[in-house]
Order: sequence, then C-alpha cells, then structure tokens
Amino acid sequence: MTSTVPLAPVPHVGSTTMTDQTPSSPPETVLHIAERARWESARASGESYAMSTRGRTLAEEGFIHCSSDLDQVRTVLGAFYKDVPPSDLVLLTVSTQGLDVRLEPADGDLFPHIYGPIPLSAVIEVRPVPDNR
Repeated sequence: MTSTVPLAPVPHVGSTTMTDQTPSSPPETVLHIAERARWESARASGESYAMSTRGRTLAEEGFIHCSSDLDQVRTVLGAFYKDVPPSDLVLLTVSTQGLDVRLEPADGDLFPHIYGPIPLSAVIEVRPVPDNR
C-alpha cells in the first residue's frame, strides 16, 4: 500500500534557526541585499524599509526578496548585481519575528519573501555583502 503526503500550505514564520530550516519553517532571520543609498534613506527618514529588490519597490513587486543563507546571497549577487560595486550594497540581517515571511520556490530553491515593509527595528545587523561573486 502506498501513502501520499498532502501538500502543505505556503509556510509562515516559524521558530527555527537557519541551520534547522525546513520547507514549513522559515528561519528566525533572513538576509536581504539592499542598495546602500536606499537603506540609508530609510534609516534617515525613520520609515520602514520598502524596497523589494534592485530598483523595485515593495508596492511594485508585492513582497521583499530575501535569502535564507549566504549561498543564496551569493547566487543572487551573481545573477542580479554583478555590475554593482560591492561598496554600493549592504547585507541586512532581518529578524522574522512578527513579519509575514513565506518560503517560496524560485529557480529550483526555496527563497524567503517578506510580505510587507521591514520595520527598522527588525534589522539586527548591517554588513558588507560577500565580495566573492
């Protein structure tokens, strides 16, 4: 007798770490590649960060693109930011607590997407992007 496993709904924020991640449980933190000028503008204004990806806002895209780990960050940097100097970018570490985060398939992998703006208080670290892209 064979059994089938029903498909799970799109996952929302869970309570796992990046090393304990499963498709049904987004990590406690996610990584977002930000254009330095856009991040600094959000910080200076005190407004939530609402850029989805390079040159596209949350309103245009519907969610904010993120990565679960540095491997995904490197893949995204290589695919979409090759021509941008690393000094023009920052890597935000974002706490997912209280945010609507869903792991969704893209290019054969599951990427976290944040549905809504990122409150400045959710950004727990800002650092340079990896330079080996």
